[in-house]
Amino acid sequence: MATLQFLGATETVTGSKYVLEVGGSRALIDCGLFQGFKELRQRNWQPLPVKPASISWALLTHAHIDHTGYLPRLVKDGFTGPVFATSGTADLLKIMLPDSARLQEEDAEYANRKGYTKHHPALPLYTEQDAAAALKQVRPVSYEEEVHLSKFITARFFSVGHILGSSFIKFAINEANRDPFTIIFSGDVGRYGEPILNDPSVADEADYLLVESTYGNRLHDPANAKDRLTEIINKTAERGGKIIIPAFAVGRTQLLVYYLRELEEEGRIPVLPVHVDSPMGAAATRLYSRHKEDHDFDMQRVENLKRNPLATRNFSLVQGRGGSKALDQEKGAAIIISASGMATGGRVLHHLEKYLPDPASTVVFVGYQAAGTRGRRLQDGEKESKLHGQFVPVRAQIESIGSLSAHADAAELMRWLGGFKRPPRTTFIVHGELDSATALRDKIEKELGWHAVVPKYKEIVEL
Repeated sequence: MATLQFLGATETVTGSKYVLEVGGSRALIDCGLFQGFKELRQRNWQPLPVKPASISWALLTHAHIDHTGYLPRLVKDGFTGPVFATSGTADLLKIMLPDSARLQEEDAEYANRKGYTKHHPALPLYTEQDAAAALKQVRPVSYEEEVHLSKFITARFFSVGHILGSSFIKFAINEANRDPFTIIFSGDVGRYGEPILNDPSVADEADYLLVESTYGNRLHDPANAKDRLTEIINKTAERGGKIIIPAFAVGRTQLLVYYLRELEEEGRIPVLPVHVDSPMGAAATRLYSRHKEDHDFDMQRVENLKRNPLATRNFSLVQGRGGSKALDQEKGAAIIISASGMATGGRVLHHLEKYLPDPASTVVFVGYQAAGTRGRRLQDGEKESKLHGQFVPVRAQIESIGSLSAHADAAELMRWLGGFKRPPRTTFIVHGELDSATALRDKIEKELGWHAVVPKYKEIVEL
């Protein structure tokens, strides 16, 4: 008997973890950190409902921390198996997992030094040493390569256009004494017609499907992202303010730089200093240039002209904490792109502490802000924000550009699902807050006539 257990990304967009058990062996698909509300974050500290040592393999759809950030803890707690991921994902993990560990160690150290922690001492969930140990277990694979996990299970990774190396994973299960079946884990589905990455690959059939629903109840803002960026940058530059963009270091940061380069070349915005202030963002930008297997036609065209698609005219990848602090002494208008994307941690918090009180400056959110995050609270009109234990007044302009998301919206998800030649037996709606997940479930049932369900945390289903 095969079973599937949902250990994350159920009625929330974080903590993706699914355990597929076949023939007595367990595969863990994604290994993400919970983020957002305190009760979700506390799950990171609770023992995993299955023993890490009982898991034979881990497979990762892509490198974002809400899909991979628990891996060092999993290894620390006893997981010893291989971790399969695409080549792009494997390379990103080399920068993202140590960076995640470093941020947690820094945050714990800062909390202890400033005394604003209830825990004495505050401890990181894992250390850089734990991250290095986890990386030793990563095994890179190519798109569409057949990975033989056991005599019962094979898996293949297909490009899905969300970030570098992102994929959906299709498992073929062939147990004794039952008909073979397939199951697809969508990971995060990307957009169609976006620059840099190829469009999502077609998923043509599966007996079971897990599909994300981050934007399951919404369509992206039809406003052109470059038009909105132009408007925001020009208005803020006229005031002499800073444009602070909390952005995921992987994916969103590179797309922003790509658009800013185009806007400069088109003469639509002034040439301003553009700083990527995130060690991970800087390293990821270099990786994006290297992994040409993911590049779409437009990205290749610019490269063929011997130009760097991912750099503006006055561009810097900020080095070290000293370089980061120096940005806040720089006079005049400038653009600072810094992680984390939901303003939950990282260097962007120091820039927010400096510029949220400044009416001339603008904070621009360019991706989904999960419930409970600082980014969502600022979007919702919070008048003061608690940063490093102190309340800071919000006087800066707060803007959002929804069309810059790297997630498919409801229509794009339905377009991707439209590639299936036959309905799955069951479609599980995951990786979305409850209203998004139920909206996508209803849409799938109504428009496609499929059987779709929204699973619960820790729920186990038989396949």
